[in-house]
Amino acid sequence: MDWAGLNAFVAVADHGGFSAAAEQLHLTQPAVSKRIALLEESLQARLFDRLGRQVVLTEAGRLLLPRARQMLAEAESARRALQDLGQDIGGRLSLATSHHVGLHRLPALLRRFTALHPRAALDIRFMDSERAYAQVLHGDVELAVTTLGPTEAPLQATAVWDDPLRFAVAPDHPLARPAKVSLADIAAHPAVLPDPGTFTHRIVAETFARRGLSLRLRMTTNYLETIKMMVSVGLAWSALPQTMVDAQVQVLHVPGVQLSRKLGYVVHGGRTLSRAAQAFVGLLRTEADTTGGGDT
Repeated sequence: MDWAGLNAFVAVADHGGFSAAAEQLHLTQPAVSKRIALLEESLQARLFDRLGRQVVLTEAGRLLLPRARQMLAEAESARRALQDLGQDIGGRLSLATSHHVGLHRLPALLRRFTALHPRAALDIRFMDSERAYAQVLHGDVELAVTTLGPTEAPLQATAVWDDPLRFAVAPDHPLARPAKVSLADIAAHPAVLPDPGTFTHRIVAETFARRGLSLRLRMTTNYLETIKMMVSVGLAWSALPQTMVDAQVQVLHVPGVQLSRKLGYVVHGGRTLSRAAQAFVGLLRTEADTTGGGDT
């Protein structure tokens, strides 16, 4: 298989042109063009239409792209496995995580991992949980440590931490005065939450929907620190992770209502993890045993 040609093909498709792909691959543009030409010749199919400076995939190119991604991911997995054989754990651990998990759950684990495996290089990418799932699915990272949502094969999710969510407002917010409030009381005030497509937003919205209530959103943002700031100055209520609750906000007592989400890790069930990734998963499993997490 022409791995160099496939790599160039995916780069051109991802970056929308030969020049950008050449820059990403640290090659000259003619070198990238030659690789694409050889790949097209070997496949006996035109993969791109060149419309002036614009490059678009042909029907054959669109058919090849997901398969090329999968083949390159499998080749990288094989390379890592062979490289690690008989060696101390080294290489690169590619990990996607959300900002919240990265700030509040991973630091201690990362310290332990680097102390145990100083030769391993960390490639940590911060992103929304939903995007982290996609990165694992496409082989861009080996695993994600993030908020867990609905998971389908070939992805496999393992819960590590329970993450309770608390309804929170500013100490001088009208909802802070009563000793107890209902979901209907809360729904009458504007909220600030993560984007509607996020796992956390769905948990909160479904809790209200089950009571026939809808949310009044002042705004959405996926940065929990921003959400907490807006809550603390009285602009809205939110459902904050327990780990973020402090004197800046007041937790509401809502009888009969408990919100919680699962945090954990996601891997691709069809790919071989590098030894570095296996070692980190081992630490996560130990953490799950300690905290009571389990398979989801």
